[in-house]
Parts: sequence; C-alpha cells; structure tokens
Amino acid sequence: MGTRAAKAALLVAAMMFFAVLALDITVPAVVLSVMALSTWAVGLESPAAWRYRNTWRHRGEAA
Repeated sequence: MGTRAAKAALLVAAMMFFAVLALDITVPAVVLSVMALSTWAVGLESPAAWRYRNTWRHRGEAA
C-alpha cells in the first residue's frame, strides 16, 4: 500500500472529508431549525396577530 506516512496522510484526509461532510449537513439543519423556531416564536401569538384575529373583518361579520 505504501509507507506509514502515506497511510497517516490518507487517514487524516479521510477524517477531514467526513468532518466537513458532517458540517455540510449540520449547518443547514441548524439554520433551518432556528428559522422555524423564530417563525413559531413570533407567529400566532404576536400582538398584531391577536388584533387581527379579533377584528370584525376576520370573523366575517358585517360592519
């Protein structure tokens, strides 16, 4: 196969490849999770949404 140094270099290269591959999956997952959490946190229970739900236009009543 090769010398001990070549085997060590191959091992280090493989470790770096799989570490970057894990980050390639983890970073977008974390970003999407934060986006979903922030949407949920400000979504339905914000004061503006509460006012909208309690207006006559939203309930369909006549003025």
